Amino acid sequence: MWFYDGFRPGDHSRACPFAAAPRPLPIRHTIMALTLDDVYRIAHLARIEIDAAEAADVHAKLDAIFGVLDALRAIDTTGVMPMAHAQDVALPLREDVVTEPDRRDAYQRLAPAVQDGLYLVPRVVE
Repeated sequence: MWFYDGFRPGDHSRACPFAAAPRPLPIRHTIMALTLDDVYRIAHLARIEIDAAEAADVHAKLDAIFGVLDALRAIDTTGVMPMAHAQDVALPLREDVVTEPDRRDAYQRLAPAVQDGLYLVPRVVE
């Protein structure tokens, strides 16, 4: 489980972390261990009926998932640049040219009221 140890509501002893330049958040890693009681509680919160055999199966699966997460956390990623996509993909860009004709005058001829190239509308708020 990840815990944020930075700014907390009501803590006015230091500046708001969002007002200054971005800085890395201090994160404390702890190993998550679920008990069978936790599985029953989660099932209750999700409004799922679960018997003892299903609870044991879910508990084993969740332990396996948390084991994988702990193994991933143990990997040293120092110097690895974050990426937005698994492949180095760039979308093809088109030329930035006007492709539609200017029909402003034709549209404004149909408008009920126009002044200085702007549409006039009735006042809504008095």
